Formats: sequence, C-alpha cells, structure tokens
Amino acid sequence: MKSQSSSDQNIPANLPAHLGFIVDGNRRWAKERLLPTLEGHRKGFKKVEMIADYALEQGIKFVSFFLFSTENWGRSPEEVAYLMDLVQKNIFKFAKKLQTKNYRCLILGRPEPAPAEIWAKLLEAEKLTQDCTGGTVCICFNYGGQQEIVDAVNKAIQDQAQSLTIQGFNKYIYHPEVPPVDMIVRTSGEERISGFMLWRAAYSEFLFLKKYFPAITKKDFDRILTEYASRQRRFGK
Repeated sequence: MKSQSSSDQNIPANLPAHLGFIVDGNRRWAKERLLPTLEGHRKGFKKVEMIADYALEQGIKFVSFFLFSTENWGRSPEEVAYLMDLVQKNIFKFAKKLQTKNYRCLILGRPEPAPAEIWAKLLEAEKLTQDCTGGTVCICFNYGGQQEIVDAVNKAIQDQAQSLTIQGFNKYIYHPEVPPVDMIVRTSGEERISGFMLWRAAYSEFLFLKKYFPAITKKDFDRILTEYASRQRRFGK
C-alpha cells in the first residue's frame, strides 16, 4: 500500500511504472560551493537514497539511477578511487534499508574492469534483497547502453539463437524483468542520453532539469511526476 506523505495531494494518479535518472552535476554542484569534487559525489549518493525511497513510497515500481558508466573509468584516478570506495562502503547499507521496506536492489552493468571486491559487494546487496516485492531500485554501475546490447548479442550467440524477435532479444539484456523506462530525467542542464538504457528507452519520455543532482528535492520529484502525467504517450500510433 502506498504510504501517505505531506505532498500526496500533489501526486498525480498517472504514475510511470519505471522512472530513470541520469545522475549529473555532482562535481559542478561542489565546485560552485567551493567544496571538494568528492563531496559532490557523497551528497549525490545521499540524494539517490532519498529519491529511491520517496519514489517507491509514491507507488512507482521501478526507479533506476545511472551512477557510473563504462566511460567513467577515464576520470582522474583519485575520483575513480573515491567513487569505488563510496560504493563499497554504502551499497550494502543502502540495500539493508531497502530490505526493511520490502524493496529490491538490482545491479545493471558488467563486472569488468571493476575491482572484484566492489562487484562482490554489489552482488551481495542484490542477493540481500532478492525476495523483496514492494518495488525495485536499479543501480546502473559500470553500465553502458551500447555495451549492454553487445553483451546481449554475445549471450544470444552463445545460446545459438538462430533468429530473434524484439521480445526474444529482451531475455538477453541485463535483468530482463526490468521494464522499459517510461521517463528519463537528466539533471544539470545537459540534454543528452549518454547511453543510458538504450534498449529500454525506445519510447521513453525525456525531462532535462537545470538543477544539479545533489540539489534535487522532493518538490522537484513531485513536479517530475506532474510533468509525466501531462505527457500524451502515443507509442508511434
């Protein structure tokens, strides 16, 4: 049952089943406040926790966060090391919080070239919540949309698939139980998809916010849902 909150009267009835966030602007948020870049990432992870919890409370079944891409390994060694440490120290604690509310945590991405101990911690978080049924948080880590499709093709080849339909291909992508994304939200004012959920984004609505991700509030989230409800989705018809 959906829990009640102070802003419930502002939540439209027409909710997305799957809402995706391209987490962007952590570094710029910190720079504008004369803070270390790493502080922006720490604050950003806290907002992931807040938004995930709030989204599922409103009745959204799937919420995804693009946290670390296959291209992000090209950042400075200091920043990459900090991000790995941030994930390793926080992902299991985050999963335990989700578990207490019957929420599942899924990891979308690939293990290489992530450190083995990081990937093991991510899978540990996933396993902890595997029986939860109240909603799902997808963490896209070492994720790339093109890489996901290539990995799916390679799985199909290994499976000796002779011919594939769209539905048949779906079973080879990361966690095929995760549905298409109804709306993709990117923060920081950038207006590009950066490879996020390419297969699942065929008919996604897009919303680009100027706010940096660490500055996102529950009121902003309510406005996202109101904007989604105002869209007329035709799916090519």
